[in-house]
Amino acid sequence: MAEAKDAARPEAIDARIYYAEPGLPRYRRFVATGAEVNTFGFTEHAVQIRNGRPHRDRLHLDAAGFELLDHKSKIANFLDQDEVGAAYPAEAIALVKDVTGASTVAITNWNLRSTDENEVRDFKARGRRDRTGRMQPPGLQVHIDHYPDVAERLARQLYEEQVPGGPGYRRAISMSLWRTFSDPPQDRPLAVCESPSVAPEEGLRNTLVFVDDVPDEAARNAPIEGEETMQAATLFAYSPQHRWWFFPDMTRDEALLFKFHDSDHSGAWRVPHTAFVDRSVARPVTRKSIELRCTAYFER
Repeated sequence: MAEAKDAARPEAIDARIYYAEPGLPRYRRFVATGAEVNTFGFTEHAVQIRNGRPHRDRLHLDAAGFELLDHKSKIANFLDQDEVGAAYPAEAIALVKDVTGASTVAITNWNLRSTDENEVRDFKARGRRDRTGRMQPPGLQVHIDHYPDVAERLARQLYEEQVPGGPGYRRAISMSLWRTFSDPPQDRPLAVCESPSVAPEEGLRNTLVFVDDVPDEAARNAPIEGEETMQAATLFAYSPQHRWWFFPDMTRDEALLFKFHDSDHSGAWRVPHTAFVDRSVARPVTRKSIELRCTAYFER
């Protein structure tokens, strides 16, 4: 199966992805009910995205920051929130423990994505409204879900909540377990950036600010007390040094595990990622995927 996929796709494809515009004093995303606004924009860049399937032997978690796994889930219907919620977290915990050797894995949440706007709208209308199991369109901007200090803080909070009285940990890796459950080839697959190609000083703090009403332009850039304690993602400006990869034609029996943040910076410790439009296939299929966010702890 893997050999057939390797032969069917080229070594690399040309694509266009979106980076944050560089050089701004602040990067903020204001979110109000029914509206949101950014203090920045995105710029489109042409990049080469390499086929990772022929290179699986070297693209592993501690070398590249991501790893393609063969894993058959017992979930029959990933659109069934109750079925997924009852069984998938336990599957993920067992898989992440096996791959990383971590002693404890704590789940943050899981969510679905679809490139079908009507499906996203209908799912939101009939689905639960809690913080997990929601459906959104794919993210088409280069990002990491957490800024480094935020990731460290969230790892501590999650450990205290889910492992009360635990022995503590010497290392924590926040990560995503990503799986598509639609047929290949998907129209907007996920691209991941090889961690060693990202310089340590790169990264733009993108603060998430919840407000009752979207502020005017002047207020958007005014000082915010306690901003350093708010939830924040990492955005990136374009760099020609970034090495992009994807695993074409993924199936529901595969999963891509990649790092948001590893407290051990001696190896690959973070992976910028983005969805992209794959124009190399003639008849792409609507992408449907599930992503489970978790943190793996190496306890004392």
